[in-house]
Amino acid sequence: MLERRTRGADASQAPYEDLVDHLVRSTPLQRGEATRVVLDVLAYFDETTEEFVRRRHRELQSQGLRNDEIFERIRHEMPHRAVAPPGLSTRQLRRLVYG
Repeated sequence: MLERRTRGADASQAPYEDLVDHLVRSTPLQRGEATRVVLDVLAYFDETTEEFVRRRHRELQSQGLRNDEIFERIRHEMPHRAVAPPGLSTRQLRRLVYG
């Protein structure tokens, strides 16, 4: 049975079994691999706005970008999330990272 390792989810998520079945039929993935892919995608889209901003800030900072470049890039990326969060100003982004 497929278990979803995301916030607030019931341990057994039968509705996703059909997706795993589809992936097994339509790709070269084995059932365990397809299950892991589904769980990884669900976890990615379960990320809160705060988690997304902090993660992207760390990623972009590790690439050597400066905060003004980082916050501008994050502002432009946010509307393209699966469930677009509200638009945040640079100041709001800074507060999510630094408190």
